[in-house]
Amino acid sequence: MGSRPKNEELAYIAGFLDGDGSLMLQVKNRKDRKNGWRLMFTICFYQDTRHSKPLSWIKKKLGIGYLSNRNDGMTELRINGYCQIKGILEMLFPYLRFKRIQAKMMLRAARILISKSRKELEERDLRQIVDAIETIQKENYQSGKKNRARKIEQVLGLTPYRLIPKG
Repeated sequence: MGSRPKNEELAYIAGFLDGDGSLMLQVKNRKDRKNGWRLMFTICFYQDTRHSKPLSWIKKKLGIGYLSNRNDGMTELRINGYCQIKGILEMLFPYLRFKRIQAKMMLRAARILISKSRKELEERDLRQIVDAIETIQKENYQSGKKNRARKIEQVLGLTPYRLIPKG
């Protein structure tokens, strides 16, 4: 990321995120991973392509992300990665008003992943991440399907069968 933006710039970016942005935490199936999944942390800002200059400004101020023009006349600024998302949300959190719950859950999940390697993640950690995903999904407006907790738990290997002792 670039140099830290000024407080008024952070307040503007947080307001933009509150109004025309989204916070997403998703489990993606990945055949190229030993565990078969990965977590995807995303901050996305949206704007009509005719008025996309603020997105370029936000990208420059945060020093990260990529812009893309969608086929529906919208432009997105997308930022991925739990370390990057953690840093940005920590800067924006004091100024967020409407996405505080989602930001809090994303920060909780990111801190878990930063504090432990994948091999060190315990069932408790994974269940906290599932709770964060479900909370974010409940808070976000969504059209289309949602991954429910049971499906996410199955992907992460947290089926109830794992909890029953053998023998």
